[in-house]
Amino acid sequence: MSRLPINRSGEMAVFAKVVELGGFSAAASAFCMTPSAVSKLVQRLEERLGVRLVNRSTRRLQMTAEGCAFYERAVRILADIDEAEREAGSGEMPEGRVRLNVSASYATHVLMPVLPAFLSAFPSVSIDILQTDAVVDLMTERADIAVRAGPLKSSSLIARKLGSTSKMIVGAPSYLEPFGAPESVGDLEAMNRLSHSYARSVDGWPLLFNGEPVTLAPTERVRISDGEGLRQLALAGVGLARLPTFMVKEDIRCGRLVAVAEHLNPGDTESFHAVFHGQGGALPARMRAVLDFLATRGRISSP
Repeated sequence: MSRLPINRSGEMAVFAKVVELGGFSAAASAFCMTPSAVSKLVQRLEERLGVRLVNRSTRRLQMTAEGCAFYERAVRILADIDEAEREAGSGEMPEGRVRLNVSASYATHVLMPVLPAFLSAFPSVSIDILQTDAVVDLMTERADIAVRAGPLKSSSLIARKLGSTSKMIVGAPSYLEPFGAPESVGDLEAMNRLSHSYARSVDGWPLLFNGEPVTLAPTERVRISDGEGLRQLALAGVGLARLPTFMVKEDIRCGRLVAVAEHLNPGDTESFHAVFHGQGGALPARMRAVLDFLATRGRISSP
């Protein structure tokens, strides 16, 4: 007698509900099952996978590392199944939620101004925005798309370029007034050079002095975790900052910041990319809509 086929998506849905609701009884109620039936289903799943997914006690369930990893993948698979069904019934109309991981500076200066146009064009797509300058694992953070600055490391991610920006050293008039505008590397060394509190691909400020490359290390007195915070510190007169042009061009135009030591600027640029998992097939319509919009309205440009 042949065995009945395993309903893997059904098992995933029940297991995910156990995790989200914190127990067998709550999940059983959600699926109109008995707690013992849910417990046996999870046990069968563990036996088939050959790993323990949850540690059981009389008071609560505790996820194992394998259980956490399986839950994250299961949630994504179930979301893709839902998306496939919606698209099949709606003629590939973009619908559903997209989780975007972006830096605070990209969100503030590029994404936020154009987001209303996207929401108007795609009323059935919802957006979750997660702001961090740190490079995150898309699977761990359950992010669909991330916008990253700088060189891309070799990975399984697919990238779409969103443009590039030059960089410049800027300071507030209130900070520069007692010192005057710096004219040399020595002048810059005597000033407070603000920095990020995390490792960067280029450690320090690249400069060009007498045709030779020079790297000037930031001071350690004030550091911060994101580029937008660095801009705010510069605006407050705490010190000088080296920032992408797209972040500060309006501040310079309005006189809130002043570009300094431009004759020492090596002319380096920083590229931006939208990265995502290709998933080995066609992307969901909701992700294609976001990626296409970012590639047109979410581009980085420097004057």
